Amino acid sequence: MVNIIVKKNKTKPTRLIISSLLIITGLIILFFGIILSSSLGAKHISLDVVVNSITSYHGDINSNIIRDIRLPRAISAALVGAFLAASGAIMQGITRNPIADPSIMGITQGATFSISIAFAMKASIGGSGLMLFAFAGASLSGLLVYLLSSRSIKGVSPIKLVLAGTALGTLLISLATGVAMYFNLSQQLSFWISGGLVTAKWQGVRLLASVGVFGVIAAIIISPKITILSLGEEIAIGLGQKTNIIRFIGIVIVILLSGSSVAVAGNIAFIGLIVPQIVRSLVGPDYRFIIPCSLVLGAVLLVYSDIASRMINQPYETPIGALTVLLGVPFFIYIVRKEAKPL
Repeated sequence: MVNIIVKKNKTKPTRLIISSLLIITGLIILFFGIILSSSLGAKHISLDVVVNSITSYHGDINSNIIRDIRLPRAISAALVGAFLAASGAIMQGITRNPIADPSIMGITQGATFSISIAFAMKASIGGSGLMLFAFAGASLSGLLVYLLSSRSIKGVSPIKLVLAGTALGTLLISLATGVAMYFNLSQQLSFWISGGLVTAKWQGVRLLASVGVFGVIAAIIISPKITILSLGEEIAIGLGQKTNIIRFIGIVIVILLSGSSVAVAGNIAFIGLIVPQIVRSLVGPDYRFIIPCSLVLGAVLLVYSDIASRMINQPYETPIGALTVLLGVPFFIYIVRKEAKPL
């Protein structure tokens, strides 16, 4: 009997194997998604032309479209999706809340509000300046939500976290809309509120990559500590973890990743809610596996969502934020109805 149990345990796939297969499969799907994204659009370009344009520059109009418009857009979509998914995974871990997400937490709305202030100032700022404004707004809103939901030495209340994030996010979006109406900036700000990758260029890719290097590495380094923290405040403290420091580092990583994402793609909701939940159901509760898998699957989801946003109503584009909301709201309702237990 014991031998049978041992054999069954040996044949059962480990979490490492499952997560490795998930990452490899996701990267293959992501690669084809980037190629497909570079091919589809208002002007259809054949796949062989796309590959030739990427590998060697020919100087014709198709090569210019692929290299200067579609390829940076596809890469931006992959990075933004990866960052938002990883941010959601981190927030769900450090708060033990299955519905935590940068958009629900008010972080992305804070960045949108700060961008509206930048537009109202009419200052001539480039992508780097816009990134700084987004970081400032994300930092302020994230800090306010964290303080409003804290329970002194007991840490953060998950219920208060969602309530404070939802209330503050609604307030910041309303203020951003008011600023846009007063300064006649509604058309400029509508992109950031609805979310999209129309303006994504190589500059945005460089900004995302430079910030993402630090954010992703830091997220992977603290992932074992997030796993312990997700077991509960008392257990983590009993195991010698400095929970307040871990939670603070996690919030900083989320601010970096989500702030840079909003600066490039606007307010794209629910990616950070959907992807970590799916990944957790496949690889288990260990954040050493959840965060890397969320990075890959988040990139896949947003790349293909961007393709769908261009193909639904050609030659016009559907805001990508609207598509993610259509996916996320039913998923959110399902989680709430299921009354998920703390992570």
